[in-house]
Amino acid sequence: MSLSPGEGAQGRGLWWWDRRRSAALDMMLAALAAFECAVGGYSLAEGRLHLGGALPTLAAVVGAVGGASLLVRRRWPAVPVLVSMLLMPGLFGILLLEVALYTLASTWAWPLRRGRVVALSAVVFLETTAMMLFLFLTIEPRPGEQLPPTWVFVLVAVLVSVGLTVPPVVTGLYLGAKRRLVESLKDRAHGLEAELDLLAERARERARRARLEERTRIAREMHDVVAHRVSLMVVHAGALERIVARDPDRAAQSAKLMAETGRQALNELREILGVLRMNEEAAEAVNGLAELPRLVDQSKAAGMRVSFTVSGDRQPYTGDAEQTAYRVVQEGLTNAHKHAGGARVSVLLAFVPNGVRVAVVNDCPGGGEQVRLPSGGNGLVGMEERVRALGGSFAAGPEQDGGFRVEALLPSRLALRDDRLS
Repeated sequence: MSLSPGEGAQGRGLWWWDRRRSAALDMMLAALAAFECAVGGYSLAEGRLHLGGALPTLAAVVGAVGGASLLVRRRWPAVPVLVSMLLMPGLFGILLLEVALYTLASTWAWPLRRGRVVALSAVVFLETTAMMLFLFLTIEPRPGEQLPPTWVFVLVAVLVSVGLTVPPVVTGLYLGAKRRLVESLKDRAHGLEAELDLLAERARERARRARLEERTRIAREMHDVVAHRVSLMVVHAGALERIVARDPDRAAQSAKLMAETGRQALNELREILGVLRMNEEAAEAVNGLAELPRLVDQSKAAGMRVSFTVSGDRQPYTGDAEQTAYRVVQEGLTNAHKHAGGARVSVLLAFVPNGVRVAVVNDCPGGGEQVRLPSGGNGLVGMEERVRALGGSFAAGPEQDGGFRVEALLPSRLALRDDRLS
């Protein structure tokens, strides 16, 4: 049987204690066990064996060294057990035996080394029973005294052995299994945290790419719209130059059409630039729930009919949560700017028991058809990924009355509690 290091002791070098408190505890236990074994060895040599000279002192030294073997119980759990088995015939070293069996059962992985724990514990049990039985059977009765039957001695010896060996082994197995379970749960929690951080980072990267794609699409749309309007204006200007002298009425009609085309181009250019400017300002600042009124005011200044409603008790949230909520509102207003011009828009911020809810709802523009997203909704895809990365829920889609709703709920576990604020 090899003397393998205890579980968790490998890789610690010469000194195997990971904490000073553990070292102090082992030194105290080793000192007590050494004192007990030294007294037991001296008593055995001088009292029962009647040895003289330096032999009792030598027995005391040997007992002290055996008790001090508890110093290595975390590094080599089997060593104190084997030492206690050597001292057991002298009927001393009870503290050494108890601590050694407990350490053996608690530090050796179960069931990986089940056989070793069971084998050593069984040998100690049988040896203890044999020594107790030998002690009982060698008792010489006094004159006129009658000893109990042999089975009584056997029963007492077994009960004493059970009391000395079973409790430390069972306690060690239980506490060792509990400690390993806690360590495994901690490792799993750390692994899950790392995985969640990786998923959140990937979601932020996908959201960033989605925003860049959306901005690129808007830039292309601006180019196409403005180029189309300006091309019409150039065509009408050329026609006006040719017919102004020959057909004044037709020239006036062309001039009116040019003015109308120019106004349309300016309006469309102003709307698209307003959307881009809102995105740029949001990218340069760290935005949270406190910035939502300013965001709504920007939309009002751009001509949008928008209202802002707050309900519930104000509760601060983590930076990622508040920034994500801000981005959801911003994306909803951006969609309303692009696809629901002239419609009334409602921005809602609600602090509910299960978290914080934000929503942007716009009416159907002009009471016509339902609002659709011709762009493919890349911005909404990015928002959904960010919200779900934080454990929240996201929904975006048309309403029954023809409007459109963008809504997100971030969980209450992201709220900053009093202990996190201090």
